[in-house]
Amino acid sequence: MVIEQAKEVLKIEAQGILNLIEKVGPEFEKSIEIILGAKGRVILTGMGKSGLIARKIAATLNSTGTPSLFLHPAEAIHGDLGTVTRDDIVIALSNAGYTAEINTILPILKDMGASLIAFTGDPESPIGKGCDIVIDVGVDREACPMGLAPTASTTAALAMGDALAVALISRRRFSQDDFKRFHPGGNLGERLSIKAREVMLIGDRIPVVPLGSKVREAIREINTKKIGATLVIGDDQRLEGIISDGDLRRALLEHENVHSKRVEEIMSSSPKTVGENQTMAEALGLMELYAITHLVIVDGKTRVKGILHLHDLLGREEFRLNGGPNSATGAYR
Repeated sequence: MVIEQAKEVLKIEAQGILNLIEKVGPEFEKSIEIILGAKGRVILTGMGKSGLIARKIAATLNSTGTPSLFLHPAEAIHGDLGTVTRDDIVIALSNAGYTAEINTILPILKDMGASLIAFTGDPESPIGKGCDIVIDVGVDREACPMGLAPTASTTAALAMGDALAVALISRRRFSQDDFKRFHPGGNLGERLSIKAREVMLIGDRIPVVPLGSKVREAIREINTKKIGATLVIGDDQRLEGIISDGDLRRALLEHENVHSKRVEEIMSSSPKTVGENQTMAEALGLMELYAITHLVIVDGKTRVKGILHLHDLLGREEFRLNGGPNSATGAYR
């Protein structure tokens, strides 16, 4: 019974969206042209559930190159109308088209010179007649069995808002680079889902010195590879330790003639490691937990496969796979 009800809801809402296809016409195209030609912003307004949909449409427009904001119609009556200028486009959402708060502010907005667009299920309603352009988002019925809770109608309005945003993306020639610029958090999220094997430094980009080397050789390797540390390896490329800038500073304070000492005398013998299939999110969590900036990638026999540095994980100037386009290959890959 429950499953059948859920399927019926999805059918009703899907059909409501499909029915909008025939309603997309000259009024929709006029809306696109007005928004593209506007000097101001797109301001979305709506009450209740329609207000929530308006907020989402505003957020989508903002993230795809069309400056937008949400204006609560009740707050607008009490002073927030000062947000709107004559250069703005106002899109009012109301399924029935009789929302009192919106009908109160529409004449004022028109007097101010703002362009008005309605998303409504009744073009002949007061809101429909009060706007310059009407986009019909009406549905045959709500998915709510009582026909009371906004369900199919809000889904249809949301879908039409997405159609508007995507059409604007195309006309503005909004690119992936533009999207990333507006989504630094999303870019980081994408970055942190990548596996360690795709990002780790490999081959001769890995700073390494053999067990038994002098500290001066470790310093030379750290200076050459420029990531602030070097690994110490034993037979069969097995990880024995790590020497970081911090280890060197501590050694200089504790020992005389540190350059001539062997690396095992100053190295950290238990460096933190991860497997090559662990995500960057997991790696970043370990770095934060242990307050470190390096992680070593090893196989099941503790043989070195690569190394991660915090700056490369988060991106110095841009995200790089395996240390850059000219990735080196070698024994550690």
